[in-house]
Amino acid sequence: MGVRVIIIGAGISGLSLAASLMEKEGIEDITVLESSRRAGGKVWSERAEGYILEGGVNGFLDNKPTTLELASKLSMTPYRSSDEARKRFVVSDGLLRRLPESPPAFLRSPLMGVMGKLRLALEPFIPPLSPEKEESLADFGRRRLGREAFEKLIDPMASGIFAGDPEKMSLKHCFPRINAMEQQYGSLIRAMIKLTAERKKSVSAAPGGTLTSFEGGLGDMTQALREHVGDRLRLASGVSSIDKTSSGYKVLLVDGTTMEADTVALACPAYSASGILSHLDKSVAKEMSRVYYPPLSVVALGFRKDRVGIPLDAFGFLIPFREGRKILGTLYDSSVFLNRAPEGMALLRSMAGGARNPAVAELDDRKLTDVVFSELRDITGLRADPEFVRIYRHEHAIPQYNLGHGALLEAVDALERKHKGIYVTGNAYRGVSFNDCIANSMGLSERISREMG
Repeated sequence: MGVRVIIIGAGISGLSLAASLMEKEGIEDITVLESSRRAGGKVWSERAEGYILEGGVNGFLDNKPTTLELASKLSMTPYRSSDEARKRFVVSDGLLRRLPESPPAFLRSPLMGVMGKLRLALEPFIPPLSPEKEESLADFGRRRLGREAFEKLIDPMASGIFAGDPEKMSLKHCFPRINAMEQQYGSLIRAMIKLTAERKKSVSAAPGGTLTSFEGGLGDMTQALREHVGDRLRLASGVSSIDKTSSGYKVLLVDGTTMEADTVALACPAYSASGILSHLDKSVAKEMSRVYYPPLSVVALGFRKDRVGIPLDAFGFLIPFREGRKILGTLYDSSVFLNRAPEGMALLRSMAGGARNPAVAELDDRKLTDVVFSELRDITGLRADPEFVRIYRHEHAIPQYNLGHGALLEAVDALERKHKGIYVTGNAYRGVSFNDCIANSMGLSERISREMG
């Protein structure tokens, strides 16, 4: 008799897990339960008035094979970003400064002052932190790179990826590659020099690869997965709890109906998983309830290109917290992916809110649009009025991997050991990116097939 699997959550994690399990021998039945009426979770693409809009993440880096392999299995063609997307800016003292892409460019850049550059040059002589100690991203940045480099380079990266507070974010869990480079080589600069020599190509502490999406946005993949999974997916099917039975697990739905399975994989947000698991395992449910998801709003504005009055041949810009602005940054979406706006129009997408300024995300539509437009005019010199506005709101946006995140991972591991057949995945645990979610689900699929088959 084959294994019956229930997957709770139809975001990219749950859908890719289901697609992978469909290929495994011994899996008799798969059901994906999604509480909302839309699959895809934070991946949210929409066509409107000739624009292709992303309500959340706008792409993935092509440096991880699992996402491209999944796209190939779904007969999807990746859509690469334009060369203009390589040009990125940071706001410094109210001005847009290009982020240098090489050591010579960095030395010439006005982004940092002479003293900040000299302090950064001392990085190879700073001893590494003991591996037993956990450090915030802010403490790491100031210790290794100096205050100015932290404030102008590391801080905006934290906002751009996590919408987080670097004073609270765990370096080890948010940026494991950077943490590993320090531990292995004792210095980020030394690590990059050695790795560049070994691989005979430039190596950066930042993730490499080209930003990639699909012709109709990332939502093309969740739609293809939804079609691939077919009637195994049940929308508007929220789960209340999970109970053990003599042969497996009983899943109680919000509508009062029950389903039975040998394996249950929770691919839903941590706050949802907490409620579902509260009866089965109170301790892990408590750890999950501590994960903070700050609110975030995405404001997409469309402009006539001939009236914008500013150069848009770039990825966009991020804003350090020290600048005191009310937005986190802005992406020039129609320059990053060339089919995102109608002919003669430009699409700019700004993020507001996050862990350090959540109230901005919760402004009403008119006030939020006014705030974003005002900031854009002040920072860029934008002259045109928007001819298109669309707002996407995330009450619970990106899960924060704050100090102490390891306790959550230990609790999840203990849960899976204690309750055979219960598994946990999703962006709240071991990676928030699109690539991470797919790679983790593929790995989990192998585990389920091996352990339950």
